[in-house]
Amino acid sequence: MELQKQPAESPAPPEGPGRPAYGGRQPAQGEGCLVVAIRMPVRIVTLVLVVPVRMVWDALAAGARFLNRTVLRPAGRALLWLGRAVFVWPFVGLWRYVVVPVAKGLAWLGKVCVVVPAAWVYRWVLTPAGHGFGWVYRRVLTPVGHAVLWVLRGVGAGIASAVGAVYRALGVLARYLVAVPALWLYRWVLTPLGHALAWCGRGLAWCARMVATGVGAALYWTGRVLFVLPALAAWRWVLVPVGRVLAVVGAEVWAALGHAWRVAGHVSRAVGRALGRFLRLVLVEPVRWVHRTVLRPVGHAVRDAVLRPAAEAARGAGRAVRQALGSARAAARQARADVRRMLFGEPVPARGVDRREPSGAQGRTLGSSTTALTKD
Repeated sequence: MELQKQPAESPAPPEGPGRPAYGGRQPAQGEGCLVVAIRMPVRIVTLVLVVPVRMVWDALAAGARFLNRTVLRPAGRALLWLGRAVFVWPFVGLWRYVVVPVAKGLAWLGKVCVVVPAAWVYRWVLTPAGHGFGWVYRRVLTPVGHAVLWVLRGVGAGIASAVGAVYRALGVLARYLVAVPALWLYRWVLTPLGHALAWCGRGLAWCARMVATGVGAALYWTGRVLFVLPALAAWRWVLVPVGRVLAVVGAEVWAALGHAWRVAGHVSRAVGRALGRFLRLVLVEPVRWVHRTVLRPVGHAVRDAVLRPAAEAARGAGRAVRQALGSARAAARQARADVRRMLFGEPVPARGVDRREPSGAQGRTLGSSTTALTKD
């Protein structure tokens, strides 16, 4: 019994009626009897289990698309508009009509109250004071500083010579009292003692290394015999064959799930189309027939016999009412004019005012003549 497929690639299946439907695959030439025995029961079981799941999945997907198209998307647009109206537009108006003018006013106020006085103080107070301080620094403080520095240099040179003599004397004493005895002690006492201690340490380290090597070798072989070799045998003769069998079973189960999912998709699509056609024949077509053969003629008859005459009568009544209201307004206007005439009399006509300058035509022609030489 072969527990593993042949590594050689099988030729591609030919296109035609011999190819399995719904994306299935033909058995390869090198597949063992275990694969062939597992494939069909697994595919039948997975098809029976997956078809209801795929139909429920397709129904939920269709419902989700319908809900998104009819409810969620309009609700999202409404919420977006409401969010803009509640949060964005008030802040935009507040920024444009409150914050910006107030900021401009504060900037102008800061410029008038802070910047201009500060510039005036800098120009007319701080600059002259700085120039005066510079003159004092150059003409007074600098010569005094040079004199003080010259005095300090002389004093420092004397102090430095005295300190140098003391330092050299202390150096000689420290060399002959501390350094020379310490060097002699390191060379003739500490160095031989250190070499002896190092030799002893190397010997102890070699002994410990040999003991550790022996103990480690014993533990290594003990662990190898007790744990490694049994685990290797279990891996090679138990786990690897079982793993190969499980791998074949898992691959076939996965392929069967994919095959069943595709077949369930076709079944679900066919059931959906059948339900759609049934609902169309049971609900949509009778409603369309009633609308086309009953409601539309009745609506046309009601429109031609009732609604249009009623609309014409309503338009005629409206025109009559407007004409009556116009006549009533004209009569009321005439009555007000008659009452005003009875109470206050006829209005006095406006009198013409003599003008010092002639009219336009007379001013241009200097009277009735066209020129000053031909006038009367």
